[in-house]
Amino acid sequence: MPTRLLVRLAAIGLACLPIASAPVLAQRGDQAARWRDVATERDRQRLREWRSSWIEALREARTAGHGSEIAREGVLLDPDAAELAPIPPVGDYRCRTIKVGGQGDLLDYVAYPAFRCRIRPERGGRLSFVKLTGSQRPIGTIYPDGPRRMIFLGSLQLGDERRSLRYGADEERDMAGIVERVGNRRWRMVFPRPTFESIVDVIELVPVR
Repeated sequence: MPTRLLVRLAAIGLACLPIASAPVLAQRGDQAARWRDVATERDRQRLREWRSSWIEALREARTAGHGSEIAREGVLLDPDAAELAPIPPVGDYRCRTIKVGGQGDLLDYVAYPAFRCRIRPERGGRLSFVKLTGSQRPIGTIYPDGPRRMIFLGSLQLGDERRSLRYGADEERDMAGIVERVGNRRWRMVFPRPTFESIVDVIELVPVR
């Protein structure tokens, strides 16, 4: 975990931040709220610039000598590989994170082993997503957004924390990503410009059954 994040958390004290058992993403009664009604301006900008961020990340990783690893992942790391019907089924998943392009002096390519994730139904055509294991765990809501993608808005849970911050409560913890289907029973979540470590994070999602 980045040192500056640890220092910041120690300074402010997690107990002082608003928390919830699941992210509170809409502060109104409209159960069909769109992601644009909920997203912060910073996250709308990150999502608008997703492709340029991805191209930059791939360029840096290839320059650093990771071209073979990128090629081996195939469509997973191809920005234009999204297929129709992006809605992932409800259930448990194996989720594997790849960080592409490094911030500062950090590594330009890191691939982690698979962890456990879960998708559950919500109202208004939305889904909830939670990464169940690992030291960095995105938790939030997936919104409909067209025939080839959905949008994730949530927060990052760290270490042994048992409750998540509300989306919008801490800019450094907010997460915004694109959910796409890239094959038969294979999805990905793409996070452009995460606050820490990388230029783009890609999480591969494969249903357990």
